[in-house]
Amino acid sequence: MKLLLTSGGVTNDSIRAALVDLLGKPVEDSTALCIPTAQWGHPMCGPVSLRRFVTDGSPATMTGLGWRSVGLLELTALPTIDPDRWVPWVREADVLLVDGGEATYLAHWLRESGLAGLLPELGDTVWVGVSAGSMALTPRIGDLFVEWRPEEGDATLGVVDFSIFPHVGLFPSNTMEAAAEWAAGLGNPAYALDEQSAVLVDGDRVEVVSEGEWRRFG
Repeated sequence: MKLLLTSGGVTNDSIRAALVDLLGKPVEDSTALCIPTAQWGHPMCGPVSLRRFVTDGSPATMTGLGWRSVGLLELTALPTIDPDRWVPWVREADVLLVDGGEATYLAHWLRESGLAGLLPELGDTVWVGVSAGSMALTPRIGDLFVEWRPEEGDATLGVVDFSIFPHVGLFPSNTMEAAAEWAAGLGNPAYALDEQSAVLVDGDRVEVVSEGEWRRFG
């Protein structure tokens, strides 16, 4: 699977160009499924913010990029649906647009739904994450970002070997100094990203795409 792990979405021309590079074709010729599930696990999110993501009414530009088609995939529903129905939906999509919210909640439902087990088979599919939609693929998110069942820890899926500190400069508490302190307790490499930055992963190729501020730790 090809990954574009953003903090704030496709927010500038450089990140969009990276997305097109991973797709291997124009956005306008590509089909997308959007996954809003992470929002249900975060106390600051709810029905209104989910609607904004699905309709591209939020600053995290994702569903409104001009896709040939955009569908909705709700992970909490998948355990009640025969995989013979939903697996083809995923396989036929060019890109998965995965919203933010609570990363451990998202990782939980990626496992429970069966989608996590399918990811290694999706070699040509692009995963575009926003915030928790990116963090869920990392080894851990740090206690700082756990809002759902903190007693279960901060482990996520570990698809990549680095963690992500998102939204540098967007919130008063999300500073580079706070990111450095957070990263020091992880035990694995990490990136701090502002809203104009992303990490691209394509096989052994790992690079930062940015028109803003970012930093690598470890």
